[in-house]
Amino acid sequence: MPPKSEKKQRRGTTSSPKGRFTHVHRETWEEDGEEGTARTTEFFWEDSKSLLTYNDSPDIPIQAGLNPYRGCEHGCIYCFARPNHAYVDLSPGLDFESKIFVKKNVDRLLIDALRKRKGSAETITMGTATDPYQPGERKYKNTRKILEVCLKFRQPLAIITKSSLVLRDLDLLSEMGRLGILKVFVTVTTLNSELWSALEPRAPSPNKRIEAVKGLSEAGVPVGVMFAPVIPFLNDSEMETLLEKAKSSGAESAGMVFVRLPYEVAPLFEEWLGVHFPLKKEKILRTIREARGGKLYDSDFSQRMTGTGNYAQLLRTRFRLATRRLDLNHRGTIRGDLFRIPEEYQVLASKDQDLLPGLF
Repeated sequence: MPPKSEKKQRRGTTSSPKGRFTHVHRETWEEDGEEGTARTTEFFWEDSKSLLTYNDSPDIPIQAGLNPYRGCEHGCIYCFARPNHAYVDLSPGLDFESKIFVKKNVDRLLIDALRKRKGSAETITMGTATDPYQPGERKYKNTRKILEVCLKFRQPLAIITKSSLVLRDLDLLSEMGRLGILKVFVTVTTLNSELWSALEPRAPSPNKRIEAVKGLSEAGVPVGVMFAPVIPFLNDSEMETLLEKAKSSGAESAGMVFVRLPYEVAPLFEEWLGVHFPLKKEKILRTIREARGGKLYDSDFSQRMTGTGNYAQLLRTRFRLATRRLDLNHRGTIRGDLFRIPEEYQVLASKDQDLLPGLF
């Protein structure tokens, strides 16, 4: 094991490829040649006009999405959201995991959006692009602010995270679970600590995530596990063992996503394989291409989450049999009929946001 100080500095990548929209080339010179691993995480405030995004992709069962942060310090090399940093003229590589944008006034933005609704409400999914419980949440508490608003409005919510920090908010989550307006999905990519440390260098360990599943379940929070992404010849062999561990810890359901490598993620992932798994690199990439019609990524809605071909079909069969055997198919329903607009917000106009009474 590396010394504690060295381990803390690890990053998913040391590369900073320019985003696909920038025409400016930048070079950073560091005397010791270790700029990538020694870079300190920076946080920036981001003004947003709205907090919610809406999905019209037929292959994703998400109606509305919400992300309290842009960028993610977890540094997972495979993260499909890395290309989002190109929209702010930053690198999907090292910048994505070291330059984090904190959205301002998330509670007020969400209140303003929810006040405009009538009748039952669609479920909002938090964590569709970046983890709502990444390390910066300890300081900025954007996610907790959002939970407090959702509970007050009885807004149905789903959370996707790979962080044990979710247990900090059990007071709110357990109440939302009791009302039936919440489900939490914990992503567990591997149970192998060596693979985890290279694949997801600043995310909580596999044991911590399993503990999170157990803690949520014991607190009465409906919890599922996401085995994602599945990477050929790296973590695919763990499927059944991982799902069994999740079931014994209280998971009610499970999902699976085949590895996605859009835009700048593909070359970053190839580079990472060359560093960490050089002997497996070509075999892994060849299998991904076979499942993606000869490419490393295909955005077609019909197969981008699952892939095609013999290997992808085998994964789906294994997953179906394992979840059936383990009874991990309790999807449940998140209630939307309890949604309400608290009395103190019913008469305020949108332009009067500054007059909103304090929630916290």
